[in-house]
Amino acid sequence: MRARIQHLLAITLAVCALALFAPVKAMACPFDGGCSSVNLDAGAATIELSGEQAARVVGVASAEIPMFVYRLRQQCVVAAELTGNCSPASIRTCPQQPGRVIDYFFVQRRPVVQPGEADVLDGFGVGDPIGDWENLREGCFDITDLNPPPSPGEVFAYFQRLPLPRLETRHQPPGNGLSGLPVIFYTDSPATQTFTVDIRGFTVVIAARAEQYTWHTGDGPPLVTTDPGRPYPDQTVEHEYESGTHTASLTVTWGATFTVDGSAPADVPGTTTTDGPPITFDVLEARPVLTDPYD
Repeated sequence: MRARIQHLLAITLAVCALALFAPVKAMACPFDGGCSSVNLDAGAATIELSGEQAARVVGVASAEIPMFVYRLRQQCVVAAELTGNCSPASIRTCPQQPGRVIDYFFVQRRPVVQPGEADVLDGFGVGDPIGDWENLREGCFDITDLNPPPSPGEVFAYFQRLPLPRLETRHQPPGNGLSGLPVIFYTDSPATQTFTVDIRGFTVVIAARAEQYTWHTGDGPPLVTTDPGRPYPDQTVEHEYESGTHTASLTVTWGATFTVDGSAPADVPGTTTTDGPPITFDVLEARPVLTDPYD
C-alpha cells in the first residue's frame, strides 16, 4: 500500500477550491535509495477531494482554500530542485500507523485570482493561479485518503469494457430441422470468466458470470432463461419453427463480483451484455409418402 501511495504522489498534487489533485511531472532524483520519480501514466484516474478533505490533509482552514492552490511535494523532489541532488540525509521518516500511509512532504501554496480581481488582471480569470509557489510548512502527513480503493461504480466502468466472451448458439438436430418438431438450443461456451485489472495501483479481480440468456429465435419473441440450455435428451430450451430459413442468436447478460487487494467479494453494481455470433439453418416441411411395404 505504501508503494502505491508513493507511486501516486511521485507527481505534484495540487489542491484547489475543489481540491483537484492533478499529475505534474517531477524532476528525477539521482538518489536511487530514497525517492521515486515515477509519474502517473496517461489515462490514470485523477483524484478529487472536497474542501473539507483538503483542509484536513493540508492542515489549513477551509476558508483559506479558495484563496490558494496547494500542493504536496516529496522531499526528494524538493531537494533535487534546490541542489540538483537527493542524498540519504534529505530523507526524513515518519511514524506509521496500522492501515494508514504517513509520509513527509513539503506543503506549498500559490495565490489564485479572486472575484473582483479578474477585471484588473488582463488575461486571467477567477481561480487562475498567479505569482510563485511559496513554502507553507513541511512535516508528516496522513495521505491514505488521497488514493482511496476503487469504488463499486469505478469497478463497474471497467467491467463494462472487459472482453467478455461471445457465447455461441448450438442447435439440434444439427443441420436442417423439421417443421412440427422443436429445435433445441443450448450453449456449451464458458459461463464464467475471471479478469485481473489494475485500477490506480489496486489489484482488482472481477469474477464475471452469465446471469441471463436471451435466445433470439428469428421468428418471434425471444426466449429468456437463466440456464444455458442442454442438449437432447435433457433439453430445457426449444422452439418450433415453420418451414423456411431462420437465423438465431444468443445475448448473454453478465453480472460480477469483485475483490480489491484480496478483500471480501462485493457485487459489481450493474450488468453488461454480449451478443454471440448468429447461426442460420433451414427448417424443412416433412411430407408423408405412401409406399408399398411389399416392394
